[in-house]
Amino acid sequence: MVTIRDISKACHVSPATVSKALNGYPDIGAATAERIRAKARELHYMPNAAARQLKTNASHNIGIVFEDGAESGLTHEFFSMILNSAKTEIEKLGYDITFVSSRVGGNSFLEHCRYRKVDGVLIACVNFQTKQIRDLMNSEFPVVTIDYSYDNHSCVMSDNMEGTYELVRYLYNRGHRRIAYIHGEDTPVTKRRLTGFYRACRELGLQIPTAYVVTGAFHDPFAARRLTEDLMRIDPPPTAIMYPDDYSYVGGRNVIEEMGLSIPGDISAVGYDGINLSQVLRPRLTTWHQDAEGIGTEAGKMLVRMIEEGNCGAPEEVLIHGSLMEGDTVRDICSDEE
Repeated sequence: MVTIRDISKACHVSPATVSKALNGYPDIGAATAERIRAKARELHYMPNAAARQLKTNASHNIGIVFEDGAESGLTHEFFSMILNSAKTEIEKLGYDITFVSSRVGGNSFLEHCRYRKVDGVLIACVNFQTKQIRDLMNSEFPVVTIDYSYDNHSCVMSDNMEGTYELVRYLYNRGHRRIAYIHGEDTPVTKRRLTGFYRACRELGLQIPTAYVVTGAFHDPFAARRLTEDLMRIDPPPTAIMYPDDYSYVGGRNVIEEMGLSIPGDISAVGYDGINLSQVLRPRLTTWHQDAEGIGTEAGKMLVRMIEEGNCGAPEEVLIHGSLMEGDTVRDICSDEE
């Protein structure tokens, strides 16, 4: 293993000078510091984590709590993109990550965080109402949540009201008036999306039948399949269906084809998330792209900043905006078709 002494010999400087250069002390000349850091990279130097923790009382390790209710784990493309971008940012800032679980030795999330001696915790896609999560949120650890606003804690959220609001307006501008919405289960994300949906309907003067707005589940094509079939049997049926996410849309797409109908010829459809799958399907799905990379990067930056600044200051709530990805699953509707 390469040590600071090895670098000092290679650079003909003292070990103290190497230590200062690697830790960013300002009393080392810029050229000398860069020469030392370059040699450290060349020799593949890795700091001794245990020694660094003893010296700084910091582990440079960040815990990630992620328990997807649909049990799709890291195959959930939207959240995997968020976590990958967070990981990239966190590592760039000099920290490692550890996935925190309540399944290790029967420990709670909080006990696992203490066992791993993490410096802070990033929480995504969990049931925030459980005692385990509340205990962790109210503990000594700096915490940043994703897509959930918790009292007196910092969070990074996709602007979910914006997404459904803009999708309804897009469908309206293409001539659609009978718009159905299969939304996710009762979560804060769903509540914000429903707010955007009904706000757009109200502003546009759309009267949406109660039967057109139905509760499904996120990331569940089987629920979307069943509900799509129910919607298409309503008289009159909708001319467009909004799905809770792109993956769920696949279930609706399949049952529409089995009914002898086509997209967008007989029914238009839009998704949500903008995952890669949506753009390789044919016809290409029109969807709302959530900036997963931006969410993860901002969450990683925010948490490291809180750790290094002592978790001081007022909690931050950052909204990350999305954008419409126009595909081929929406057709124009003439007034005489409504």
